[in-house]
Amino acid sequence: MSHTAHIPSHRKPRRNASKTALRAGVAGGVLSTIAVAGAAGPAQAEPVTQTIEMPTITSGLSTAVAASAQATQQVAQDLQTQAQEDAAAATAAKTAKKAKAEAVRKAEAKKKAEAAAKAKAEAAERASRSTARTTLSATSGSHTGTAASTSSSSSSSSSSSSSSSNATGSAAAVIAFAQAQVGDAYVPGGTGPNSWDCSGLVQAAFRSVNIDLPRVSQSQSTAGTQVSLSNLQPGDILYWGGAGSAYHVGIYVGNGQFVGAQNSSTGVVQRPLSYDPPSGAVRVL
Repeated sequence: MSHTAHIPSHRKPRRNASKTALRAGVAGGVLSTIAVAGAAGPAQAEPVTQTIEMPTITSGLSTAVAASAQATQQVAQDLQTQAQEDAAAATAAKTAKKAKAEAVRKAEAKKKAEAAAKAKAEAAERASRSTARTTLSATSGSHTGTAASTSSSSSSSSSSSSSSSNATGSAAAVIAFAQAQVGDAYVPGGTGPNSWDCSGLVQAAFRSVNIDLPRVSQSQSTAGTQVSLSNLQPGDILYWGGAGSAYHVGIYVGNGQFVGAQNSSTGVVQRPLSYDPPSGAVRVL
């Protein structure tokens, strides 16, 4: 018998392999947990740097840039169109203002021309009457050496000329009105009460008996019935020039005399027909 046969063995008994593996697994898990906890401890973690790739937007950006460029171009076109419209409006306003000024200038020129023509016509009328008076004066002078009977006849005619007419009714009223204005001033376009032109006086005289005559001598020369100068009656309208184109009118007051607003030199006068022989006459009364 061996001398060690009765000495107990100090070996640990063998463990089952599965138990051993289980224990090893548990130990490994514990160690892993400790290791992770240690890693999460006070020690500072290294910063993580990561590069992020952005998605490519080249196609979308190109579309946006193109749309923006188109919008900008449209705004520029709109501004240019507005500028053109404003310029056109300014040009039109300037043209209209110029046209208005030109129209005013032409109107003033026309008015001045008409005034000059009227003054010229009045001057011609006065010159014509002056010539007629000169002719009559020369004719009268050629008869100064006539017989005493002629002188007596002239004196008688003069005396009858200065006497009032024997008119009655409306004719007498017209004549009275006209004779009452003798001595008043002659003013072109005058209609009274203290200054007259020829047709203004005639119109006012007939208006005093409620007869309305046209304002101008041309129309007054055709306002009634044409009568012969050899068949005149008090109250007839005398005219100088043609019927419908007369340049002067007066009122026959009888006894071979008339009253008329002659010109600015004489004013309203009563004169014999020989002073300024008329061209014709019309009868209204």
